[in-house]
Amino acid sequence: MSTSVSDGVALLEMRDIGKSFPGVRALEGVHLSVRAGQVHALLGENGAGKSTLIKILSGAYAKDQGQIFFEGRPVEIHSPHDAQMLGISTIYQEFNLANNLTVAENIFLGHLPRRGGIVDWKTARARSQAILDTLGATFSVDAPVSSLSIAGQQLVEIAKSLNRKTRVLIMDEPSALLGDKDLEHLFKVVHSLQAQGIGLIYISHRLKEIFEVADEVTVLKDGRYVATRNVSDVSMDELVKLMIGRDLKDVYPERRVDPGEVLLDVKGLSQPRLVRDVSFQLRAGEIVGFAGIVGSGRTELARAIFGADRHSGTMEISGKPFNPKSPIDAINRGMAFVTEDRKSQGLFLQLSVKINTTISSLKRLCRFGIIQAAKERALVLNLIRNLAIKTPSPEFQVVNMSGGNQQKVVLARWLSLGTRIFILDEPTRGVDVGSKSEIYQIMDRLTHEGAGIIMISSELPEILGMSDRIMVMRQGKLVKELSNSEASEEVIMSFCSYVSA
Repeated sequence: MSTSVSDGVALLEMRDIGKSFPGVRALEGVHLSVRAGQVHALLGENGAGKSTLIKILSGAYAKDQGQIFFEGRPVEIHSPHDAQMLGISTIYQEFNLANNLTVAENIFLGHLPRRGGIVDWKTARARSQAILDTLGATFSVDAPVSSLSIAGQQLVEIAKSLNRKTRVLIMDEPSALLGDKDLEHLFKVVHSLQAQGIGLIYISHRLKEIFEVADEVTVLKDGRYVATRNVSDVSMDELVKLMIGRDLKDVYPERRVDPGEVLLDVKGLSQPRLVRDVSFQLRAGEIVGFAGIVGSGRTELARAIFGADRHSGTMEISGKPFNPKSPIDAINRGMAFVTEDRKSQGLFLQLSVKINTTISSLKRLCRFGIIQAAKERALVLNLIRNLAIKTPSPEFQVVNMSGGNQQKVVLARWLSLGTRIFILDEPTRGVDVGSKSEIYQIMDRLTHEGAGIIMISSELPEILGMSDRIMVMRQGKLVKELSNSEASEEVIMSFCSYVSA
């Protein structure tokens, strides 16, 4: 079986890789090859085996079977040190940086240059600056890493790898937390790395990116190799079908909307930092999507509605005045806010599915101050079943779940409260396309049961695929309302970016 469909000698090649854990066959018969100066995308749903394969390459796991070749010769990778000596580096979603140290100190962490037994800071700064210049960085090498943006910290991680003379760079979800402008710069950096002859393995749930940066793409499913394709020869729909076994058009549910009563009426809402005089309505049974570039005020608007930030203007819920002083006021009126950062703001990662699901509804589950365990378990099992949450048991730690299942746990918590108004901020960020489809089905079902959903998303296909009405924001203002039938990516972006008056 060929591991590459393009010409050129492989810099790195993995053949017939297998890996098992107790009771689980994580990888079987997996192939992957990367050439110098090539971007090779690695795709698959959560649980497809991408992370396991990458950990084998980076030396965190040992393979059980198969062979790895580097520049045509067989190699064994038993540790991260072995990977580094070969020139294999990995940049994970969660950066491995010392935030209290400077940029230069991080770039040379563990191997500072010395002269006469003394650290040669002049050389460290100069080399750091030279590397950062190739990446188009504008911050100082003396700046503490904690002062940098996410995009800046990512550049420091890349600079660290270049300083170690990396030949193969693995980028795990590099765009997950980046805005549009930072994403454009990331693509430029990727092309710069290609020009230096570095081979890149690029992992992303955002399929549109694959067509922006990748030359080849390999798809895994359930720990097995599915296919390798030239990106120029494959469509997005074909990639989705390879990953999940169904067409892209089947990812979004067919919306049948019959809006009911006005659940939320917002008039002249303003928030001191960004939001200015926003008015709109949300009806039962509908999904209202909010589009806009980073900094347009979408999340700030949502926080103001939820009572998390100070605001002015008036609101009503089901015709009755609503002036939240805190999120508790919003929750008590049947409103939920699913944050874009589920790991730090939406979940108790070290606790169980059960606790994360019921922690907000314990009052309903108590009698005389004592939790009714049977009632609690029945509620959790019902939500696990209804939301198709993949977990061995209600006691399973949330930290060990995929992004899609973590997001379902967040939704389950709000459903346990009987919520009718949902604010979903980037509801499928960091979620694979199969789990996205499941979340969309949940959203569709909620609206058919009488809920109303405000959805904030940076993914225009998601906005178009799920929204009944689309609100476009720019610089804190609501600049256009579009029906789904009149909206397109081009139309939305024109109102996001000043093209239309």
